[in-house]
Amino acid sequence: MNGEEPRQSEDRVSTGLAGLDEVLDYLRIGDNVVWRVSHLDDYRRFVLPFVDAAADAGRQILYLRFGDHPPIIENHPAVRTIEIDALGGFESFTSRVWHLIEQHGRGAFYVCDSLSELLNAWATDAMVGNFFRVVCPFLFELDTVAWFALHPERHSRMTLDRIRQTTQVMLDVRRHGDNVQVQPIKAWRRQSPTMFLPHREHNGQFCPITDSSDATRLQASLEQEGLHRQPLLDYWDRLFQDASRALSENDPAAIANLQEQVLQVLVSRDPQILELARRYLSLEDLLAIRGRLVGSGYIGGKATGMLIARNILLKDDPQQWQEMLEPHDSSYLGTDAYYAFLVHNGLWPAIMRQRSATGYLAEAPALQNGILEGRFPDEIRADLERLLDHYGQYPILVRSSSLQEDGFGNAFAGKYDSVFLVNQGSPEQRLAALEDAIRQVYASSMSKDALVYRKQRGLDQREEPMALLIQRVNGRFHNRYYLPDAAGVGVSRNTFAWDSNMDPKAGMVRLVMGLGTRAVDRIEGDHACVMALDHPTRQPFRNQDESFRFSQHLVDLLDLETGGLETRPLSQMLPSAPNLPMNHLAEIDRDATARAEQIGLDGPVWRLTFRPLVQGSRFINRLSSLLATLEAGYRHPVDVEFTLHLNAEGEPSFNLVQCRPLATIGETGPVQIPDPLPEPRLLFRTRGHFMGGNINLAITRVIRVNAAIYAGLNTNERYEVARLVGETVRASAEPTMLVGPGRWGTSSPELGVPVRFSDIAGVAALVEVSENAGDMVPDLSYGSHFFQDLVETGIAYAALFPDTAHCQYHPDRLPPCQLSGMAGQAAEAVEVHHITRGQLQLTGDVVSQQLVCYFTD
Repeated sequence: MNGEEPRQSEDRVSTGLAGLDEVLDYLRIGDNVVWRVSHLDDYRRFVLPFVDAAADAGRQILYLRFGDHPPIIENHPAVRTIEIDALGGFESFTSRVWHLIEQHGRGAFYVCDSLSELLNAWATDAMVGNFFRVVCPFLFELDTVAWFALHPERHSRMTLDRIRQTTQVMLDVRRHGDNVQVQPIKAWRRQSPTMFLPHREHNGQFCPITDSSDATRLQASLEQEGLHRQPLLDYWDRLFQDASRALSENDPAAIANLQEQVLQVLVSRDPQILELARRYLSLEDLLAIRGRLVGSGYIGGKATGMLIARNILLKDDPQQWQEMLEPHDSSYLGTDAYYAFLVHNGLWPAIMRQRSATGYLAEAPALQNGILEGRFPDEIRADLERLLDHYGQYPILVRSSSLQEDGFGNAFAGKYDSVFLVNQGSPEQRLAALEDAIRQVYASSMSKDALVYRKQRGLDQREEPMALLIQRVNGRFHNRYYLPDAAGVGVSRNTFAWDSNMDPKAGMVRLVMGLGTRAVDRIEGDHACVMALDHPTRQPFRNQDESFRFSQHLVDLLDLETGGLETRPLSQMLPSAPNLPMNHLAEIDRDATARAEQIGLDGPVWRLTFRPLVQGSRFINRLSSLLATLEAGYRHPVDVEFTLHLNAEGEPSFNLVQCRPLATIGETGPVQIPDPLPEPRLLFRTRGHFMGGNINLAITRVIRVNAAIYAGLNTNERYEVARLVGETVRASAEPTMLVGPGRWGTSSPELGVPVRFSDIAGVAALVEVSENAGDMVPDLSYGSHFFQDLVETGIAYAALFPDTAHCQYHPDRLPPCQLSGMAGQAAEAVEVHHITRGQLQLTGDVVSQQLVCYFTD
């Protein structure tokens, strides 16, 4: 901005003091004026004449009041005071100021409280500079004049330099006794031989100190006074310096006070998370987090959950977990780095457009592109280089850790990206890959799924800065491949028990070999191993052949040769990775091995049943203990992600990757299943294979995808079916049950209907049916992101297997369907059934594991 020719008029604006006007050659329309003062009274004494002169000129004057100090302006008839709360954080405060400037338009004059007061609300000094870099150009563009103050000794040199570079006018006010000196530091597009000298005020005139000896004596006296001040550190650094000092001096009162201060600016604002953190994150822990933090600000929900969970285990059950819990090796990119990135790339106007009601979804793609094309500030790039030096060439994982993520009630499961990096190549290549990964995660905050998720929960106007959790990937090198021995998702409450003997409070696990991506996502064409922890060997299969068929056949891993996350068939991977612990994770399929030998294939055929791990190690006992300990610490059911590292005997140690409160629908109270239930009124009945606790829903509309028609469609037509289903769901808010073949939300149309979850999030119940037409089989995705979405949105779920003895299904009993009215096979596949006589009742009893759907009179 400062290198451009001014677009505003050259009209002069008075400071209200004739002598100061002479020194500065007046102010100009568009000027932002920053006063660097040691005493706020020195700012106030210059503000009041400026306000009087502006009032005499008929200007609209606004006083932005946000500081804890006494008001700069009181009861002035020409001034409108606007109170702004800075405690809501950088984004909400900056957005409020932006909208005020926008609302009052061109030509308004502004007086602001001391910028240094924002440190009391935000703690992080860098954000004060970023705030100024956002509002100053906007004020300039709208032909305003705005005055600011700051206390330079409270800010870092970087922040002071950025404010100096951005503003048009900057003045230092120095006091030595009763002697007040004013020295212009910057006056854009004006100068004189004496303009930037110190000026001494005398009888309303400002006389330059032209005698160098006099100036040197003044400077020496000011420096002598400055010897007793703190070094030029910002608030953030001084806070952690004070924390370190309190620990070294073992001052309990100071330690407790500083722990609370640091928690408020580093960990969270959420009362429930803060209560947890007070119990489990000591001041020493917080200093250790600071030592691994790039930038400043919050570490976000995902990082916080992981750290609190580790400390719950180490504090509440140290005898077991000191040995069995592997040390973490994580780093954090603070929320301030996210905002600094946006400001550095000039994206704040785009953020403001996207935050509007009309731009919430419409402006997101352009903002995503701006993020993906952005560059990082030099100080962030330097820290990222040092971070890579620490990890060497071990693979790393860049994970989202937004402010609201993994909290109580809003998990954001799978809504933001995580990016694996093989971390190979030259330092320059590795840094470029890391920067690309960070940009990708930042950009995912503007994805449609994330934005719809936030809006559905009333979070669309709440601050959601993106922090990052960067972790060394736990695992081993197997020649070209890198992967952990196993990974899984565990939940302390099994809301999907498929056997009446299972205790939901015992918890469950979804376990895979390799990277945990296959444990948290619905696996297309493959199956994770799902176990109830109180009956880990009891599987919902009729025989061993079915158990082998519905096991994991594909492994997610990092391939050092291709340079990315890959999926490999287990049978193809084993020859290249002979040291994989198959004897601890899998069983030999003897029939398949015999058939393989007959056609000349080497080696046994392994099936990943994890039975040896369950029967030959303490895995189940340890995981049960882990989940119980974490639930007790959280005082709430939990959902954890972990990896396993097996020793030579097959005993696992745990690397805890993530922990969050488990979203639970909760029990709706006792339910009554009619007994007997007249057969003609039954739509379906199943034992087990449903989720949602006790269910008691009245359904008035059924949307059903006809499997026989769907099986005959091509891929494009199947995506058209998904689109029509979404439109039909959104067309009415009446209680709706969605019934379809195979897996809802799959990315593989041959396995089910590829809808987006945001398109079906309004339904009351979701039913997946195993159909003979095609290989469309439900996926009981306990613990997956899909599972989390269902639970959070309160959608009851059922999987129907009509070929089994414990399931009955009669779709022909639905009333006549209403088609979409559109032509084509895709439209014919989507049936809408309105229940016009009586209603359709869906009733589930979590104790007996009975679910029935029947027509009432």
